Amino acid sequence: MGSIWEIDFYSRPILDENQKKVWEVLVCESPSDIRAQTDAVFRYAQYCPSTQVNSGWLRTALQEAIDKAGEAPIKIRFFRRQMNNMITKACQDLGIPAQPSRRTLVLNQWLQQRMEEVYPQEPGYQGGTNPSVRLESPLPQRLPDALEGQQWVFVSLSAADLAEMPEWDIGFGEAFPIEMAKLSPESRIPGVLIFSPRALPLAGWMSGLELAFLRVDTSAGTRLILETGATESWILANIKNPQTVVEAKGFAEAKEKANGVHFVGIQSSPQAESFAGFWLLQEVALP
Repeated sequence: MGSIWEIDFYSRPILDENQKKVWEVLVCESPSDIRAQTDAVFRYAQYCPSTQVNSGWLRTALQEAIDKAGEAPIKIRFFRRQMNNMITKACQDLGIPAQPSRRTLVLNQWLQQRMEEVYPQEPGYQGGTNPSVRLESPLPQRLPDALEGQQWVFVSLSAADLAEMPEWDIGFGEAFPIEMAKLSPESRIPGVLIFSPRALPLAGWMSGLELAFLRVDTSAGTRLILETGATESWILANIKNPQTVVEAKGFAEAKEKANGVHFVGIQSSPQAESFAGFWLLQEVALP
């Protein structure tokens, strides 16, 4: 299993000598294990003149990153939808799948750190915001019929419990180092367990979706929504039972206290000791 990369290619709050925005590509590895050391993951950064912003320049920069890393990633994630065509073309030219994704946690933290510490030191720095283009998101979709009608329950684990994930029997899944979220071992992490006799096909389907986060939507009744990819969302459950509505509110509050960290697990039954799927998730504000 090779590595997954996260990239951002966009203008920065810096002007060159011609008063044009300086662009930059950031590349970093996406840690998939709760034990990974974020300060040890691969990173690559390079500024790009505004006159050379195209897929050819980006392809060359990505090839330099691959040479530096010693191997190409199996997939590249990116969150900026407005850069879809350019990033996808550069990745295709290198034979690497590009995946719109909001699971770019290391990249988001690195970008924030550079906004605070690196760009202000550059000549031509322009303070204030560096807005991204806001694009409309589609309405949540119904789950495919074959995956509907599952049992599920709200649960919680401590951060210390989740540290034992590498020892669990998990079919499909992904995690990240929990210290990224600045949580103590005692922190309560909320989650949802889904039980299905078709647990493995359900976990396989979800593993191909670029899981981003779960959220409780109260705009039309109470619904549990699974956000995936760059914009997609799915209705996991319409919640009508008053007690479960209360639990849903508790899940949302616990998730906020845990800095957006939560999880979703899939098992064949409540008695099962293995997981067909288990994903550690975090909802973060993208720039």
